[in-house]
Amino acid sequence: MTRHRDTSATPYRPLNEPHRLDLADPATLRQLWELQRAAYAVDATLIGFDGIPPLHETLQELRGCTESFLGIADETGLAGAVSWTRLDDGTLDICRLVVHPRAHRRGVATALLNRLDAIESADLTLVSTGTANHPALALYEKRGFTPTSKRQIAPGVTVTLLERKTEAPPNGRPVHKP
Repeated sequence: MTRHRDTSATPYRPLNEPHRLDLADPATLRQLWELQRAAYAVDATLIGFDGIPPLHETLQELRGCTESFLGIADETGLAGAVSWTRLDDGTLDICRLVVHPRAHRRGVATALLNRLDAIESADLTLVSTGTANHPALALYEKRGFTPTSKRQIAPGVTVTLLERKTEAPPNGRPVHKP
């Protein structure tokens, strides 16, 4: 008797822990660049606009950016990344959150944002995403971000700006205010 293996739900190996990415390392830079291109191609389809600047960024432009990066890997390689900058007033500005299409719905974005929250506390955190990118909006709103405005970036295409304020309780650990 031959037994057939059920391949309808291929299990994934666990993701690695998010870690800092060193863009001075050529292999890391290339992996991030390829991840970014794959992720932003999906975003471009969702929002109906392929003029997303990081989608057209060169390796040299990416290497020269002033953002800090965390990445997370799966069995295939770099599966997601988040980048941020710290503004002069202490505000944390999330610049990019990218997840490879092969890793969608595996908790990659959540793991990256959890780690970012753990290492970079802020009274105010900002982020923006395409208004038509409903999965990203839902993720941010679930994490306590509130839409504050929309900005048109092309005819018929808008970006939603979101913010999250936190307050520090007596124990000193920030609490997100939804």
